[in-house]
Amino acid sequence: MFTAATAALVAGSAQAETITVAGPWLSPEAEIVNEIFDMFEEKTGHTVTYVGSDSFEQQIIVDAEAGSAPNLAVFPQPGLAADMASRGLLTPLKPEVADWVKENYAAGQSWVDLGTYANEDGEDQHYGMFFRVDLKSLVWFVPENFEDAGYEIPETMEELKALTDQIVADGETPWCIGLGSGAATGWPATDWVEDLMLRTQPPSVYDQWVANEIPFDDPAVVAAIEEFGTFARNDDYVAGGSGAVGTTDFRDSPKGLFDSPPQCYMHRQASFIPAFFPEGTEIGVDADFFYFPAFAEKDLGSPVLGAGTLFAITNESEATHELVEFLQDPAAHELWMSRGGFLTPHKGVDTSKFVDDTSRRMNDILLGATTFRFDGSDLMPGGVGAGSFWTGMVDYAGGADAAEVAGAIQDSWDSLK
Repeated sequence: MFTAATAALVAGSAQAETITVAGPWLSPEAEIVNEIFDMFEEKTGHTVTYVGSDSFEQQIIVDAEAGSAPNLAVFPQPGLAADMASRGLLTPLKPEVADWVKENYAAGQSWVDLGTYANEDGEDQHYGMFFRVDLKSLVWFVPENFEDAGYEIPETMEELKALTDQIVADGETPWCIGLGSGAATGWPATDWVEDLMLRTQPPSVYDQWVANEIPFDDPAVVAAIEEFGTFARNDDYVAGGSGAVGTTDFRDSPKGLFDSPPQCYMHRQASFIPAFFPEGTEIGVDADFFYFPAFAEKDLGSPVLGAGTLFAITNESEATHELVEFLQDPAAHELWMSRGGFLTPHKGVDTSKFVDDTSRRMNDILLGATTFRFDGSDLMPGGVGAGSFWTGMVDYAGGADAAEVAGAIQDSWDSLK
């Protein structure tokens, strides 16, 4: 018997679509994102097929140019998405997505800005929905060392500098800093400079710098480099003296925190660095972190530096727009939160769903952000962001003049134009 219910079911299945998604996530991330897509399939009747590749960034361009792009692509950073948007290879998200992000993500306008790119005609459109974020604005320390010395967690940059001086006055060394990373030596200093740009200049100036709308040797940029130098070029401040900064491997650099007596008391590095702590180190007990603070006197809020992945439409269908809308559901975020390795600026999530207290506390920093900006060097041309900026920072750490170093980086950028 052909009932109304059957008719509705047939109509529903006729509208069910297959959505193809491509991205950089391999195992175990691929399994987790597939669980999220399973939730969407159950809710809508659509089917989602995800393909992960370690050569995603090359493959997506090949597929898009051949007219065989997936419906949705997961970009590991905005640079490639912006490039594809400018070539007409992305479809803008629905206008209400930007409104939703503005309202529901901490520092919402930042996330809209990071997902907004010029199209073929040079007109700005909102293309990117961010999902899964990494945090860089962290300082690591050993709670027992702070407790023994009677040190408090600094809440402003002024307090952090005062603590740095206090540790020196007590006959100890405040910082471990290492820029060594094989062929990539210098990159840890670029994170320092980016964080300090966000703490000394409005986000609009940071954006101009990253886009080279102001030159690399603009006084604002030179001042941020010199601010890094106040930490890294003071022999009293750094384990091994400032001469060791350029040669110490970044993976070995935090080990001084765990020596007895400590070789240093603080180490500024992103959320991944515990992978290089001594085996068995328990975060929250043996080591901990605090937010790399902002200057109280600058009144620039609480800026956060990081990275993140974004979804963008490479082959439009109505079901693809539905999947983007589903990524706004707290449940999609909470599933990955419960598995670990996932932070989100979504203000509507239940933070008790995080796999551990460390993730929850890192996410609190993200939710407290008034500005979020992407790692600047990742957005610059490779010859600069993964070239002259790295080597220039090694030269600067070794004693070169900040303005001269910045001028040389600008020259290298000009040569790429």
